[in-house]
Order: sequence, then structure tokens, then C-alpha cells
Amino acid sequence: MTQDAALALVCRDVKKSFGSTHALAGVSLKVRQGEMVALLGPNGAGKSTLFQILTGLFVADSGQVEVLGADMHRNPVAALARLGVVFQQMALDLNLSVRANLRFHADLHGLPRRESASRIAHLLAHFSLQQMADLPCRSLSGGNRRKVELLRALLHEPSLLLMDEATVGLDPASRTQLIDEVVGLTQTRDLGVLWATHLVGEAERADRIVVLDKGRVLFDGLAEQLCEQQQQSGLEGAFLKLTGARS
Repeated sequence: MTQDAALALVCRDVKKSFGSTHALAGVSLKVRQGEMVALLGPNGAGKSTLFQILTGLFVADSGQVEVLGADMHRNPVAALARLGVVFQQMALDLNLSVRANLRFHADLHGLPRRESASRIAHLLAHFSLQQMADLPCRSLSGGNRRKVELLRALLHEPSLLLMDEATVGLDPASRTQLIDEVVGLTQTRDLGVLWATHLVGEAERADRIVVLDKGRVLFDGLAEQLCEQQQQSGLEGAFLKLTGARS
């Protein structure tokens, strides 16, 4: 990823309130293609609200969101077509097979059956899920269900991938494997990734870190810059000091 890489995501002064609660108080950030950005913040920071706006589930009160130049408000179909999402809450039909879940997603995106079958076969092989393709998702481990959700998010070949606290409930080995897969995608597919997390260890794998707290961006830059700014030797200490959280 270079500074000349195309912008996969641009948020400009995004605001969202629920009554008197300001969930987002003017959030601005960018993600380039081939770049993994960690959206790091404590619980209640506004990460989920931002992701709901980025995926079209909520409408911002003001501000602008663009996905590969397509405005989410004025041209949501074009913006969402370039977007892949893995939500915090699992979104698979557990009674359907892995293949049926993927085929349903491909149909929603209007992919021809022959093309979707080819893509499904390729991704199943890449994620070593061929032997599970016709098993109901209910029978899969938590880690493999997450792999299926990631595979599904990639099926329509998006330019931007949103990962919303995607490792919740996973064991350490499955968490590491999922992160490894996503980091690899930024390199092999030139994919832009926004990874929301409250876990500092996950943020350390990112190219850049955006710290969000109480609906505001407190920092946007490299992990070592945050450590230097907060005069801390490690990212966890710097994050805790910046947000005023208790260790």
C-alpha cells in the first residue's frame, strides 16, 4: 500500500445522535486500498454506530461517507456493491449448508450461477473448507463459521472489507488465523480493511490505527506514533492513557 493508493473509504465529519446522546460527534477517517486500518475504541465508543452507517443500516444526521467514490447517501446501491461486511453478530442461516449460504449471498448480488459456483469453489479451496461445503453451518466450529462469513463477504469481490468486532467468541488460535487471512487479503487483493476492535493485540496488526472514544476520533496514525505521543513503551499503555481507561 502506498499513499497514492485509491481511497476505499472516506468519512467526513459524520455525526449521529440518539436523543441527547451524541454517538458520533464528527468522525472523519480514510482507508486506502491495500491498507488495514484498526478502529480501536472501548465499548461504547461509537464503533458499532459508525459501522451501521457505513453499511446503510443507519443514516447519518450529517456528514459524508464515500466507498470508492460512491456517496452512501446519494448512491447507496453503488457504494454497497463495493463493500463486504463481517458483522459482530453471526449472520449465517445455521440450518443451511455452507454452500447454500454462499449461493444465497451470490444471488443477492446478482451473480450468474455459473460464475458464483466458480467463485465459491475457489474460495472454499482457499479457506480449506471443501470438505465442509455441504454440511449445515450449525455443525461447524465458531472459527469455521467466521471463515464462512469472511468467504461470503469476499464472494462479490469487494474493494472494502468491514470487520466489526469479528473475533468475538473465538479462541486465540482461530482469532489469529482470521487476522492472518485478512492481513493477507490486503496484500493479495489490494483490499481496504476497516477492522473495529477493543482488543489492542488485534490493532497491532494494522497498518494504521484510529482511536475512537465517546464518538470522537482521538488519534489517527501509526502505533509507534501513538506510543511516542503518550510516552508509553507499548500500544496498550498508550491506548489506556489516551482514553483515560483503567487497566
